[in-house]
Amino acid sequence: MNTLTKLALGMIGQLRPQPVQGNAASALPLPPPQTEGGIPLMQALRQRQSQREFAPDPLDRQVLSDLLWAAAGINRPDLKGRTAPSAMNSQEIDVYVALPEGLYRYEPSGHVLYLASATDVRRITGYQDFVDRAPLDLIFVADHARMKAVPAAQRESFASVAAGAMVQNVYLFCASAGLCTVIRAWIDRQALSEAMGLQADHQILLSQTVGLPVSPPRA
Repeated sequence: MNTLTKLALGMIGQLRPQPVQGNAASALPLPPPQTEGGIPLMQALRQRQSQREFAPDPLDRQVLSDLLWAAAGINRPDLKGRTAPSAMNSQEIDVYVALPEGLYRYEPSGHVLYLASATDVRRITGYQDFVDRAPLDLIFVADHARMKAVPAAQRESFASVAAGAMVQNVYLFCASAGLCTVIRAWIDRQALSEAMGLQADHQILLSQTVGLPVSPPRA
Protein backbone atom coordinates (compact mmCIF):
# COMPACT_ATOMS: atom_id res chain seq x y z
CA MET A 1 0.00 0.00 0.00
CA ASN A 2 1.45 3.37 -0.97
CA THR A 3 1.85 6.36 1.31
CA LEU A 4 -1.02 8.41 -0.14
CA THR A 5 -3.46 5.54 0.33
CA LYS A 6 -2.33 5.12 3.92
CA LEU A 7 -2.76 8.83 4.58
CA ALA A 8 -6.26 8.76 3.11
CA LEU A 9 -7.27 5.72 5.12
CA GLY A 10 -5.80 7.26 8.25
CA MET A 11 -7.82 10.44 7.77
CA ILE A 12 -11.06 8.45 7.78
CA GLY A 13 -9.97 6.07 10.53
CA GLN A 14 -9.78 3.04 8.25
CA LEU A 15 -6.09 2.10 8.43
CA ARG A 16 -6.29 -1.51 9.59
CA PRO A 17 -3.95 -4.47 10.15
CA GLN A 18 -3.82 -7.46 7.84
CA PRO A 19 -4.59 -11.12 8.60
CA VAL A 20 -1.55 -13.08 9.69
CA GLN A 21 0.44 -15.24 7.30
CA GLY A 22 0.55 -18.75 8.75
CA ASN A 23 -0.15 -19.56 12.38
CA ALA A 24 0.34 -17.11 15.23
CA ALA A 25 1.94 -19.09 18.07
CA SER A 26 1.18 -17.89 21.61
CA ALA A 27 4.93 -17.74 22.33
CA LEU A 28 8.08 -17.89 20.25
CA PRO A 29 11.06 -19.11 22.25
CA LEU A 30 14.31 -17.64 21.03
CA PRO A 31 17.67 -19.42 20.95
CA PRO A 32 20.26 -18.06 23.38
CA PRO A 33 21.82 -14.89 21.99
CA GLN A 34 25.29 -15.11 20.56
CA THR A 35 27.08 -12.39 22.50
CA GLU A 36 30.57 -13.01 21.16
CA GLY A 37 32.06 -11.87 17.87
CA GLY A 38 30.85 -9.19 15.51
CA ILE A 39 32.87 -6.35 14.05
CA PRO A 40 34.78 -3.82 16.21
CA LEU A 41 32.68 -1.01 17.70
CA MET A 42 34.43 1.78 15.78
CA GLN A 43 33.87 -0.06 12.51
CA ALA A 44 30.18 -0.56 13.35
CA LEU A 45 29.87 3.17 14.07
CA ARG A 46 31.52 3.96 10.74
CA GLN A 47 29.11 1.66 8.91
CA ARG A 48 25.95 2.71 10.79
CA GLN A 49 23.36 4.09 8.35
CA SER A 50 19.66 4.26 7.53
CA GLN A 51 18.44 2.21 4.57
CA ARG A 52 14.96 2.01 3.10
CA GLU A 53 15.09 -1.00 0.81
CA PHE A 54 14.59 -4.45 2.29
CA ALA A 55 14.43 -7.98 0.94
CA PRO A 56 11.18 -9.73 1.94
CA ASP A 57 13.01 -12.79 3.28
CA PRO A 58 12.39 -13.53 6.99
CA LEU A 59 15.22 -13.17 9.45
CA ASP A 60 16.78 -16.35 10.78
CA ARG A 61 15.58 -17.10 14.33
CA GLN A 62 19.14 -16.82 15.68
CA VAL A 63 19.54 -13.41 14.04
CA LEU A 64 16.21 -12.31 15.55
CA SER A 65 17.39 -13.53 18.94
CA ASP A 66 20.66 -11.61 18.71
CA LEU A 67 18.88 -8.49 17.43
CA LEU A 68 16.40 -8.36 20.31
CA TRP A 69 19.08 -9.05 22.89
CA ALA A 70 21.13 -6.19 21.45
CA ALA A 71 18.10 -3.89 21.60
CA ALA A 72 16.93 -4.57 25.14
CA GLY A 73 18.28 -7.86 26.45
CA ILE A 74 19.73 -8.69 29.85
CA ASN A 75 23.53 -8.49 29.83
CA ARG A 76 24.16 -8.73 33.59
CA PRO A 77 21.86 -11.48 34.91
CA ASP A 78 22.91 -11.05 38.54
CA LEU A 79 21.70 -7.43 38.45
CA LYS A 80 19.03 -7.92 35.75
CA GLY A 81 20.93 -5.19 33.91
CA ARG A 82 20.01 -4.41 30.32
CA THR A 83 21.93 -3.50 27.19
CA ALA A 84 20.20 -0.09 27.17
CA PRO A 85 19.91 2.41 30.05
CA SER A 86 16.68 3.41 31.78
CA ALA A 87 16.25 6.35 34.16
CA MET A 88 15.81 5.15 37.76
CA ASN A 89 15.74 1.61 36.33
CA SER A 90 12.09 2.06 35.40
CA GLN A 91 12.48 -0.28 32.40
CA GLU A 92 9.49 1.48 30.89
CA ILE A 93 10.10 0.54 27.24
CA ASP A 94 8.52 -2.55 25.73
CA VAL A 95 9.78 -3.71 22.36
CA TYR A 96 7.06 -5.12 20.13
CA VAL A 97 7.94 -7.19 17.08
CA ALA A 98 5.63 -6.97 14.07
CA LEU A 99 6.02 -10.09 11.93
CA PRO A 100 3.90 -11.51 9.09
CA GLU A 101 2.71 -14.21 11.51
CA GLY A 102 1.62 -11.81 14.26
CA LEU A 103 2.52 -9.04 16.69
CA TYR A 104 4.74 -10.11 19.60
CA ARG A 105 6.10 -8.46 22.74
CA TYR A 106 9.70 -9.16 23.65
CA GLU A 107 10.20 -10.29 27.26
CA PRO A 108 13.88 -9.86 28.20
CA SER A 109 13.74 -11.90 31.41
CA GLY A 110 12.90 -15.09 29.56
CA HIS A 111 14.30 -14.00 26.19
CA VAL A 112 11.03 -14.97 24.54
CA LEU A 113 8.38 -13.41 22.32
CA TYR A 114 4.78 -13.42 23.56
CA LEU A 115 1.85 -13.00 21.19
CA ALA A 116 0.18 -9.59 21.62
CA SER A 117 -2.15 -9.74 18.60
CA ALA A 118 -2.80 -12.41 15.99
CA THR A 119 -2.72 -9.80 13.22
CA ASP A 120 -0.13 -8.47 10.80
CA VAL A 121 0.27 -4.82 11.85
CA ARG A 122 3.32 -4.05 9.71
CA ARG A 123 1.46 -1.79 7.29
CA ILE A 124 0.34 0.53 10.10
CA THR A 125 3.72 0.83 11.79
CA GLY A 126 4.39 3.79 9.49
CA TYR A 127 3.16 5.66 6.44
CA GLN A 128 6.12 4.59 4.31
CA ASP A 129 5.29 1.93 1.73
CA PHE A 130 8.28 -0.31 2.49
CA VAL A 131 7.00 -1.20 5.98
CA ASP A 132 4.31 -3.41 4.43
CA ARG A 133 6.86 -5.73 2.80
CA ALA A 134 9.85 -5.71 5.13
CA PRO A 135 10.02 -8.85 7.29
CA LEU A 136 10.21 -7.09 10.64
CA ASP A 137 9.13 -3.84 12.25
CA LEU A 138 10.06 -3.04 15.84
CA ILE A 139 7.75 -0.77 17.85
CA PHE A 140 9.03 0.96 20.97
CA VAL A 141 6.26 1.57 23.50
CA ALA A 142 6.60 3.44 26.80
CA ASP A 143 4.53 2.26 29.76
CA HIS A 144 4.17 5.38 31.91
CA ALA A 145 2.71 3.35 34.75
CA ARG A 146 6.21 2.03 35.43
CA MET A 147 7.62 5.54 35.83
CA LYS A 148 6.04 6.53 39.13
CA ALA A 149 9.44 7.64 40.48
CA VAL A 150 9.83 10.07 37.55
CA PRO A 151 7.99 13.43 37.63
CA ALA A 152 5.06 13.30 35.19
CA ALA A 153 6.36 16.25 33.17
CA GLN A 154 9.61 14.40 32.46
CA ARG A 155 8.32 10.92 31.68
CA GLU A 156 7.98 11.32 27.93
CA SER A 157 11.47 12.77 27.52
CA PHE A 158 13.04 10.13 29.77
CA ALA A 159 11.26 7.35 27.90
CA SER A 160 12.31 8.81 24.55
CA VAL A 161 15.95 8.75 25.64
CA ALA A 162 15.66 5.09 26.66
CA ALA A 163 14.00 4.19 23.36
CA GLY A 164 16.69 6.09 21.47
CA ALA A 165 19.39 4.05 23.18
CA MET A 166 17.65 0.84 22.09
CA VAL A 167 17.33 2.15 18.55
CA GLN A 168 21.07 2.85 18.38
CA ASN A 169 21.80 -0.63 19.72
CA VAL A 170 19.76 -2.01 16.82
CA TYR A 171 21.61 0.21 14.33
CA LEU A 172 24.99 -1.00 15.56
CA PHE A 173 23.89 -4.64 15.55
CA CYS A 174 22.61 -4.26 11.98
CA ALA A 175 25.90 -2.68 10.91
CA SER A 176 27.76 -5.62 12.42
CA ALA A 177 25.42 -8.30 11.05
CA GLY A 178 25.03 -6.92 7.53
CA LEU A 179 21.37 -6.00 7.96
CA CYS A 180 19.44 -2.92 6.84
CA THR A 181 17.48 -0.72 9.22
CA VAL A 182 15.81 2.68 9.50
CA ILE A 183 14.17 4.46 12.43
CA ARG A 184 10.77 6.02 11.85
CA ALA A 185 8.47 8.41 13.74
CA TRP A 186 5.90 9.12 10.98
CA ILE A 187 3.18 6.86 12.42
CA ASP A 188 -0.61 6.91 12.75
CA ARG A 189 -0.33 6.38 16.49
CA GLN A 190 -4.05 6.12 17.14
CA ALA A 191 -4.55 3.42 14.51
CA LEU A 192 -1.49 1.49 15.66
CA SER A 193 -2.42 1.78 19.35
CA GLU A 194 -5.85 0.36 18.60
CA ALA A 195 -4.42 -2.46 16.51
CA MET A 196 -1.95 -3.33 19.27
CA GLY A 197 -4.57 -3.17 22.03
CA LEU A 198 -2.54 -0.66 24.06
CA GLN A 199 -3.80 0.95 27.27
CA ALA A 200 -4.08 4.62 28.24
CA ASP A 201 -0.69 4.59 30.01
CA HIS A 202 1.05 3.29 26.89
CA GLN A 203 2.72 5.63 24.41
CA ILE A 204 4.11 4.66 21.01
CA LEU A 205 7.42 6.46 20.61
CA LEU A 206 9.20 5.08 17.55
CA SER A 207 9.23 2.27 15.04
CA GLN A 208 12.21 0.69 13.32
CA THR A 209 12.27 -1.50 10.24
CA VAL A 210 14.87 -4.26 9.97
CA GLY A 211 15.62 -6.67 7.16
CA LEU A 212 18.14 -8.19 4.81
CA PRO A 213 19.58 -6.04 2.03
CA VAL A 214 18.09 -6.32 -1.44
CA SER A 215 20.30 -8.55 -3.54
CA PRO A 216 21.80 -6.79 -6.58
CA PRO A 217 20.49 -8.10 -9.93
CA ARG A 218 22.62 -10.78 -11.52
CA ALA A 219 24.51 -9.86 -14.66
